Amino acid sequence: MTDAHTDLIAAAVCSHAERSPSQFVNRTSRLVVDPERFPDEREEMAAVGMGAVYTATSTGAQLRLPDASRNQRLLDEFFTPYADTLADQVDERLAAVGRAILLDVHSYPLHPLPYELHPDDSRPEICLGVDQTHTPEWLVAAARSALAPLGSVTINEPFRGTYVPLRHYGSDRRVASLMLEIRRDIYTHPDGGADLDRIETLAAAIARIADDCTREA
Repeated sequence: MTDAHTDLIAAAVCSHAERSPSQFVNRTSRLVVDPERFPDEREEMAAVGMGAVYTATSTGAQLRLPDASRNQRLLDEFFTPYADTLADQVDERLAAVGRAILLDVHSYPLHPLPYELHPDDSRPEICLGVDQTHTPEWLVAAARSALAPLGSVTINEPFRGTYVPLRHYGSDRRVASLMLEIRRDIYTHPDGGADLDRIETLAAAIARIADDCTREA
């Protein structure tokens, strides 16, 4: 369930980009709280015990017993501060330049885990998660162009959607977002360790997307 080495990827993207983008890093395990889930009935992953507060592990085993009051405490302590702080930074960008663009970096394994809702989907080197309201066509095109040399690129397969702060979600088209789900075997060694050379290649490609975002913003 770990987004392995995505901190290294993001740092390398900043070193390659013409203008270093801001980083917003989640340093708390999603087994505590997953800040990119909906905290309510909109979240489809709640059906497998993986809403904003997980009650199941990636294998379907029990992680926590149901407890609504505990869930609310965790949301108050972790989910809400994360959401509010990122939304505040988005508002700062909107005030400064009239637009904010998020590149939402994740990783995933070569083979599906038991919790996945779409295990029969293809598992490309890069999955682009898009949202109908918040992912403009130019951003998808820029990502396809930059990432195609790394391997296959699909849209919303095997994972769907991208993170937009709830304050802006569905209501503010000035906020654009694209999820980059990167298959881990393209930048790690067989033992799971970071392959720094391949990370640099990957980061240089993502930096080209960031540069396109800078020009659009």
